[in-house]
Amino acid sequence: MSDEIKYVLDESRLPKFWYNIAADLPAPPPPVLHPATKQPVTPADLEVIFPMSLIEQEVSTEREIEIPRPVRDIYRQWRPTPLYRARRLEKALDTPAKIYYKYEGVSPAGSHKPNTAVAQAFYNKEAGVRRIVTETGAGQWGSSLALAGAFFGLQIEIFMVRVSFEQKPYRRALMESYGARCVASPSSETQSGRAILAQRPDHPGSLGIAISEAVEVAAQSPDTKYALGSVLNHVLLHQTVIGQETMEQLAMAGDEPDVVVGCTGGGSNFAGIAFPFIGRMLRGGRKTRIVAVEPAACPSLTRGRYAYDYGDTAHLTPLVKMHTLGSTFTPPGFHAGGLRYHGMAPLVSHCKELGLIEAKAYPQLSCFEAGVLFARTEGILPAPEANHAIRGAIDEALRCRQEGRSETILFNLCGHGHFDMQAYMDYFAGRLVDQQYDESELAMALAGLPSVNG
Repeated sequence: MSDEIKYVLDESRLPKFWYNIAADLPAPPPPVLHPATKQPVTPADLEVIFPMSLIEQEVSTEREIEIPRPVRDIYRQWRPTPLYRARRLEKALDTPAKIYYKYEGVSPAGSHKPNTAVAQAFYNKEAGVRRIVTETGAGQWGSSLALAGAFFGLQIEIFMVRVSFEQKPYRRALMESYGARCVASPSSETQSGRAILAQRPDHPGSLGIAISEAVEVAAQSPDTKYALGSVLNHVLLHQTVIGQETMEQLAMAGDEPDVVVGCTGGGSNFAGIAFPFIGRMLRGGRKTRIVAVEPAACPSLTRGRYAYDYGDTAHLTPLVKMHTLGSTFTPPGFHAGGLRYHGMAPLVSHCKELGLIEAKAYPQLSCFEAGVLFARTEGILPAPEANHAIRGAIDEALRCRQEGRSETILFNLCGHGHFDMQAYMDYFAGRLVDQQYDESELAMALAGLPSVNG
């Protein structure tokens, strides 16, 4: 594994604070708007679905927010996570570049998602919440919230995008093993789900639809709140333990990255690795290229419009300004289910507009090719989502070979692929294809964006 080059911090070095990039941005992001009035939302508007402690984090501009002791105590089960030098991959690519990867797959749920799941479960428990409802794509977020629910004695209900529900039965079994209830979305359990099924009984689902169902249930029950695994500011905040640890570990290695790469769907793992480095640049520190890699079949950063849009298909959520493909857009059923979302996190989108990050889009066959090469050189089988980051890092390393440049490349390996074996079986059998989204559907979805001044 990585030629025995491994950088691990002692658990006493676990970050004590989450980093809030809002404190360092040269211009504040546009406000979140109420879906009915189109005016900035108030904390009271959000309290229907979130506890006040998380709402306060959502709007905070403080640079550091203390991580509660009970959350840090649970983090210690797997954090700090290791940083590896990928020497075997470097040799296979014949590149002068150095490649490092931060491995988040060592968490009990197998991905970076528990970093925010544990935090959100803690704050909901503190607020007296009994039940949390959420959505999940590939199942990594659902698994993580189910785990956190078990830790804090909370009832967890999960609407899982139907195509992933069918593709990934072991993810579903993991959620149920942790005590959660998992339902295929769109479902007949909600008004928004029934409306979708009435139009198309075999609808494959989307994260936008699953969010609608979860928000609908949460808003109707006083003892229930909603939790989101990506996109929102407080979620990205919780993930910054990744980048903070990485900075210390690279210092142990005597190195600094020239390029930081992360896969992007809603933006949480990307923000986790990238935001601390962006913040350092904004405070006058070392310049670093930041590259966001997304699926070509759901390209919100590279093809989406920067505009106000709903976070869900049924238009129950507030309006946020983000790179979006339109809330009614249904991505094709490619295997990286965690990246099948119509919008990008507002903070990530804002960074793109400010020129702080770059964005690239890749088809899934190219990403699986990269993931298999990584597995055969480094020994870790990546999640389909993480394959996008690997593809981006490999292409940067090949660029270095072509240009004769010895740069340092860092990427976030956000999870393992042990519950995604059907995807690899399909790839090896030649059944995996590069799926294309419907251009006419995209045009219709973008034409339906809400009218908002500014």
